[in-house]
Amino acid sequence: MGTDSPTDPTTAATGGPRPRSVRERLIDAAEQCLTVKGIRATTVSEVAEVAGVSRGWLYRHFPDKAELLGAAIVRLNEAFWTESRTRLDAVTGLDQRIAVGVALARRESETPGALVLKLRQEEPEAFTACVGLGVRGLIPEIAAFWVPYVQAAVDDGEIHPDTDCAEAAEWIARIMMSLATVPGEQCDLDDHASVLRHARRYIVAGLRAEPAN
Repeated sequence: MGTDSPTDPTTAATGGPRPRSVRERLIDAAEQCLTVKGIRATTVSEVAEVAGVSRGWLYRHFPDKAELLGAAIVRLNEAFWTESRTRLDAVTGLDQRIAVGVALARRESETPGALVLKLRQEEPEAFTACVGLGVRGLIPEIAAFWVPYVQAAVDDGEIHPDTDCAEAAEWIARIMMSLATVPGEQCDLDDHASVLRHARRYIVAGLRAEPAN
Protein backbone atom coordinates (compact mmCIF):
# COMPACT_ATOMS: atom_id res chain seq x y z
CA MET A 1 0.00 0.00 0.00
CA GLY A 2 1.26 3.50 -0.82
CA THR A 3 2.33 6.08 1.68
CA ASP A 4 2.34 9.84 1.51
CA SER A 5 5.71 10.18 3.22
CA PRO A 6 7.49 13.04 1.41
CA THR A 7 10.98 11.56 1.80
CA ASP A 8 12.60 8.23 2.48
CA PRO A 9 13.20 8.21 6.26
CA THR A 10 15.62 5.28 6.30
CA THR A 11 18.73 7.43 6.16
CA ALA A 12 17.41 10.64 7.67
CA ALA A 13 18.51 9.87 11.22
CA THR A 14 21.74 8.04 10.43
CA GLY A 15 23.78 10.74 8.78
CA GLY A 16 23.76 8.70 5.56
CA PRO A 17 22.87 9.81 2.02
CA ARG A 18 20.36 12.62 1.55
CA PRO A 19 16.82 11.24 1.63
CA ARG A 20 15.27 11.11 -1.82
CA SER A 21 12.32 13.38 -2.43
CA VAL A 22 8.96 12.07 -3.57
CA ARG A 23 9.62 13.48 -7.04
CA GLU A 24 12.93 11.59 -7.27
CA ARG A 25 11.32 8.39 -6.02
CA LEU A 26 8.56 8.72 -8.59
CA ILE A 27 11.06 9.19 -11.41
CA ASP A 28 13.04 6.20 -10.09
CA ALA A 29 9.86 4.12 -10.14
CA ALA A 30 8.94 5.35 -13.62
CA GLU A 31 12.36 4.26 -14.89
CA GLN A 32 11.85 0.80 -13.41
CA CYS A 33 8.43 0.45 -15.05
CA LEU A 34 9.69 1.75 -18.40
CA THR A 35 12.52 -0.78 -18.35
CA VAL A 36 10.13 -3.68 -17.79
CA LYS A 37 7.01 -2.60 -19.69
CA GLY A 38 7.80 0.28 -21.99
CA ILE A 39 5.73 3.45 -22.33
CA ARG A 40 2.25 2.30 -23.32
CA ALA A 41 2.00 -0.53 -20.80
CA THR A 42 3.21 1.54 -17.85
CA THR A 43 0.38 2.97 -15.74
CA VAL A 44 0.31 5.79 -13.20
CA SER A 45 -1.00 3.38 -10.54
CA GLU A 46 1.94 1.03 -11.05
CA VAL A 47 4.46 3.86 -10.77
CA ALA A 48 2.83 5.11 -7.58
CA GLU A 49 2.88 1.61 -6.10
CA VAL A 50 6.55 1.06 -6.94
CA ALA A 51 7.40 4.47 -5.48
CA GLY A 52 5.44 3.72 -2.33
CA VAL A 53 3.11 6.72 -2.59
CA SER A 54 -0.58 7.19 -3.30
CA ARG A 55 -1.88 8.25 -6.69
CA GLY A 56 -3.05 11.48 -5.10
CA TRP A 57 0.48 12.24 -3.93
CA LEU A 58 1.84 11.39 -7.39
CA TYR A 59 -0.55 13.90 -9.00
CA ARG A 60 0.79 16.63 -6.72
CA HIS A 61 4.08 16.32 -8.60
CA PHE A 62 3.02 15.20 -12.09
CA PRO A 63 -0.35 16.14 -13.61
CA ASP A 64 -0.44 13.18 -15.98
CA LYS A 65 1.36 10.07 -17.22
CA ALA A 66 3.03 11.86 -20.13
CA GLU A 67 4.76 14.40 -17.89
CA LEU A 68 5.79 11.73 -15.38
CA LEU A 69 7.30 9.40 -17.98
CA GLY A 70 8.73 12.38 -19.85
CA ALA A 71 10.70 13.38 -16.74
CA ALA A 72 12.04 9.85 -16.43
CA ILE A 73 13.01 9.69 -20.10
CA VAL A 74 14.81 13.03 -19.93
CA ARG A 75 16.83 11.82 -16.95
CA LEU A 76 17.62 8.53 -18.68
CA ASN A 77 18.70 10.41 -21.79
CA GLU A 78 21.05 12.64 -19.80
CA ALA A 79 22.48 9.58 -18.04
CA PHE A 80 23.13 7.83 -21.33
CA TRP A 81 24.96 10.73 -22.96
CA THR A 82 26.93 11.46 -19.78
CA GLU A 83 28.14 7.87 -19.52
CA SER A 84 28.83 7.70 -23.25
CA ARG A 85 30.92 10.88 -23.15
CA THR A 86 32.88 9.60 -20.15
CA ARG A 87 33.60 6.26 -21.82
CA LEU A 88 34.56 7.75 -25.18
CA ASP A 89 36.79 10.38 -23.57
CA ALA A 90 38.71 7.56 -21.87
CA VAL A 91 39.94 6.13 -25.19
CA THR A 92 41.80 7.65 -28.12
CA GLY A 93 41.17 7.30 -31.83
CA LEU A 94 37.93 7.56 -33.77
CA ASP A 95 37.97 3.82 -34.47
CA GLN A 96 38.18 2.96 -30.76
CA ARG A 97 35.47 5.47 -29.93
CA ILE A 98 33.13 4.01 -32.52
CA ALA A 99 33.68 0.50 -31.16
CA VAL A 100 33.01 1.67 -27.59
CA GLY A 101 29.95 3.59 -28.77
CA VAL A 102 28.48 0.48 -30.40
CA ALA A 103 29.05 -1.51 -27.21
CA LEU A 104 27.33 1.15 -25.11
CA ALA A 105 24.32 1.27 -27.40
CA ARG A 106 23.98 -2.51 -27.32
CA ARG A 107 24.29 -2.86 -23.53
CA GLU A 108 20.71 -1.80 -22.88
CA SER A 109 20.29 -4.07 -19.86
CA GLU A 110 23.48 -2.81 -18.24
CA THR A 111 23.27 0.85 -19.27
CA PRO A 112 19.91 2.29 -18.19
CA GLY A 113 20.33 5.39 -20.33
CA ALA A 114 20.39 3.26 -23.48
CA LEU A 115 16.75 2.43 -22.78
CA VAL A 116 15.91 5.78 -24.39
CA LEU A 117 17.18 4.58 -27.76
CA LYS A 118 15.01 1.48 -27.48
CA LEU A 119 11.91 3.45 -26.52
CA ARG A 120 12.39 5.94 -29.34
CA GLN A 121 12.63 3.16 -31.89
CA GLU A 122 9.93 0.81 -30.61
CA GLU A 123 7.32 3.33 -29.42
CA PRO A 124 7.92 6.53 -31.40
CA GLU A 125 4.41 7.93 -31.07
CA ALA A 126 4.22 7.32 -27.32
CA PHE A 127 7.75 8.69 -26.96
CA THR A 128 6.75 11.85 -28.81
CA ALA A 129 3.72 12.28 -26.55
CA CYS A 130 5.95 12.14 -23.47
CA VAL A 131 8.88 14.33 -24.44
CA GLY A 132 7.99 15.96 -27.74
CA LEU A 133 10.83 14.26 -29.59
CA GLY A 134 10.35 11.23 -31.81
CA VAL A 135 12.57 9.12 -33.95
CA ARG A 136 13.02 12.07 -36.31
CA GLY A 137 15.09 13.75 -33.61
CA LEU A 138 17.21 10.72 -32.83
CA ILE A 139 19.76 10.88 -35.66
CA PRO A 140 20.40 14.63 -35.22
CA GLU A 141 20.91 14.11 -31.50
CA ILE A 142 23.39 11.27 -32.02
CA ALA A 143 25.13 13.24 -34.77
CA ALA A 144 25.54 16.28 -32.52
CA PHE A 145 27.15 14.02 -29.92
CA TRP A 146 29.69 12.77 -32.49
CA VAL A 147 30.69 16.12 -33.99
CA PRO A 148 33.47 16.91 -31.46
CA TYR A 149 34.93 13.43 -31.86
CA VAL A 150 35.00 13.79 -35.64
CA GLN A 151 36.62 17.20 -35.21
CA ALA A 152 39.22 15.66 -32.90
CA ALA A 153 39.96 13.04 -35.57
CA VAL A 154 40.51 15.84 -38.09
CA ASP A 155 42.76 17.74 -35.68
CA ASP A 156 44.80 14.61 -34.95
CA GLY A 157 45.23 13.77 -38.63
CA GLU A 158 43.23 10.54 -38.41
CA ILE A 159 40.85 11.55 -41.22
CA HIS A 160 40.96 13.96 -44.15
CA PRO A 161 41.36 17.62 -43.16
CA ASP A 162 38.56 18.68 -45.52
CA THR A 163 36.03 16.43 -43.82
CA ASP A 164 32.71 18.16 -43.16
CA CYS A 165 32.43 17.27 -39.47
CA ALA A 166 28.66 17.74 -39.19
CA GLU A 167 28.01 15.68 -42.31
CA ALA A 168 30.43 12.94 -41.27
CA ALA A 169 28.95 12.86 -37.77
CA GLU A 170 25.47 12.27 -39.20
CA TRP A 171 26.84 9.44 -41.36
CA ILE A 172 28.45 7.90 -38.27
CA ALA A 173 25.17 8.29 -36.38
CA ARG A 174 23.32 6.32 -39.04
CA ILE A 175 25.98 3.62 -39.07
CA MET A 176 25.95 3.45 -35.27
CA MET A 177 22.20 2.92 -35.21
CA SER A 178 22.52 0.11 -37.74
CA LEU A 179 25.42 -1.56 -35.95
CA ALA A 180 23.73 -1.29 -32.57
CA THR A 181 20.37 -2.68 -33.64
CA VAL A 182 20.73 -4.84 -36.77
CA PRO A 183 22.82 -8.04 -36.53
CA GLY A 184 24.78 -9.30 -39.54
CA GLU A 185 27.13 -12.09 -40.53
CA GLN A 186 30.45 -10.32 -41.18
CA CYS A 187 30.79 -8.30 -37.99
CA ASP A 188 30.25 -9.73 -34.50
CA LEU A 189 28.62 -6.76 -32.82
CA ASP A 190 29.26 -8.13 -29.34
CA ASP A 191 32.99 -8.57 -29.96
CA HIS A 192 35.06 -5.41 -29.49
CA ALA A 193 37.85 -6.56 -31.81
CA SER A 194 35.39 -7.36 -34.61
CA VAL A 195 33.64 -3.98 -34.35
CA LEU A 196 36.99 -2.20 -34.11
CA ARG A 197 38.22 -3.93 -37.27
CA HIS A 198 35.03 -2.93 -39.08
CA ALA A 199 35.38 0.68 -37.92
CA ARG A 200 39.02 0.85 -39.09
CA ARG A 201 38.51 -0.83 -42.46
CA TYR A 202 35.40 0.99 -43.57
CA ILE A 203 34.32 3.94 -41.44
CA VAL A 204 37.65 5.56 -40.61
CA ALA A 205 39.20 4.46 -43.91
CA GLY A 206 36.34 6.09 -45.77
CA LEU A 207 36.82 9.34 -43.87
CA ARG A 208 40.54 9.39 -44.73
CA ALA A 209 39.71 9.78 -48.40
CA GLU A 210 39.34 13.24 -49.91
CA PRO A 211 35.65 14.19 -49.83
CA ALA A 212 34.18 13.93 -53.33
CA ASN A 213 32.05 16.67 -54.82
